[in-house]
Amino acid sequence: MEIMLIAVVSPVIRCEWQLENWQVALVTTMVFFGYMVFSILFGVLADRYGRWKILLISFLWGAYFSLLTSFSPSYIWFVFLRTMVGCGVSGHAQGLIIKTEFLPTKYRGYILPLSQVFWLAGSLLIIGLASVVIPTIGWRWLIRIASIPGIILIMAFKFIPESARFNVSTGNTQAALATLERIAKMNRSVMPEGRLVEPILEKRGRFADLLDAKYLRTTLQIWVIWLGISFAYYGVILASAELLERDLVCGSRSESEAVETAGVSEESQSPCRCHMFAPSDYRTMIISTIGEIARVETEVCSSEGLSRTLWRNRIEGLSQTFALGPPKQASREAAPPWGTWSPWVCIGICNALKSGPQKALRAASGNFSHFRSPSAGLIGFLFMLRALVAANFNTIYIYTAEVYPTTMRALGMGTSGSLCRIGAMVAPFISQVLMSASFLGALCLFSSVCVVCAISAFTLPIETKGRALQQIK
Repeated sequence: MEIMLIAVVSPVIRCEWQLENWQVALVTTMVFFGYMVFSILFGVLADRYGRWKILLISFLWGAYFSLLTSFSPSYIWFVFLRTMVGCGVSGHAQGLIIKTEFLPTKYRGYILPLSQVFWLAGSLLIIGLASVVIPTIGWRWLIRIASIPGIILIMAFKFIPESARFNVSTGNTQAALATLERIAKMNRSVMPEGRLVEPILEKRGRFADLLDAKYLRTTLQIWVIWLGISFAYYGVILASAELLERDLVCGSRSESEAVETAGVSEESQSPCRCHMFAPSDYRTMIISTIGEIARVETEVCSSEGLSRTLWRNRIEGLSQTFALGPPKQASREAAPPWGTWSPWVCIGICNALKSGPQKALRAASGNFSHFRSPSAGLIGFLFMLRALVAANFNTIYIYTAEVYPTTMRALGMGTSGSLCRIGAMVAPFISQVLMSASFLGALCLFSSVCVVCAISAFTLPIETKGRALQQIK
């Protein structure tokens, strides 16, 4: 909810504070800047002092500054407070670390993707709330309402145990045993005989370990994938909002519109500052977000049936394809390989929105023959992009948590999350600035990044499917 909040609030603050494109993009960029800086810090602290403590601190921090954001007196204060929210949200990844370290090997590939349904639920909830709250009582109340789940979750922390793996690695076997006995009692089972024996490692959470010869190649390739996926994922989210907020698909107005506005001042024509979302725009955002449901079921089945690297490579390939449109078939008998795309689909979308389905069919050479409404092409592409790019994001989360040992797992996740925020910081300027100048150019850039990620995923040296979590390096 906190991340998706920016997409639905951007049109309102643009209008209220008369913001330029780059100023709207800067809000998202600064949120991820805070995320980037604190992600490494929280990763180091979590490997040294515990996952539970850092997770609690991050929730307290995020909820506090999110609530303060609703009282922002100016644009500068809004940017600063949302940056602080980004700092807090960066620690939420420790929840995934705790969950990963408790799950048995054979269930990780099923449970971790299913848990992402709650990310989807939060995205849908904030869009639904925005459609009701913003037009009635304003964006400030939307932020206050969105802060409530984070505050409630703080009270649930007494039910969340510290990672038993972490406690064992620090020599605190009594705490680990107490946690395992609690779980055994909950499951109406008994503890196996024996005692916990694990070498105590004083050196934990060291950045140098990530660049050790054993993990150097894996680390560098993971960073490339994280950066590219974040760039594509948040780029798609923000582009969805921009395509609905402003007429960026077609790039320019028709001649009749130009004649009608000939005598209007330049300021009033400047970039649609007060074009608020209509109910149909919220519905389109919800439909495109629901695309993430489609990837969950597929990913649950495929992440265990295929290797992690193979599954991620295939999804990356599909993502690059849908970033530019579906492959254009030369004949009914044979379709070209996935590497061939049809950029002319963009023209088809444009004409579908402006001139109706018939012109769209001619421009796209029949690619939209199954669409029945003028906006179906746009909705369909947003749906598929969200589904595919979200699948990339979820799989790399799982892979990163599995590939590193306990002594550096939180740091590995933290540094990866930090690097990926560079992509998230750049994405707003592509989706909210470059897209207004060159729609096709922005799509080509997103697609190219997916190509690089696919190559990196295909050549990862370590497969984690069916592999037990490593305790030590």
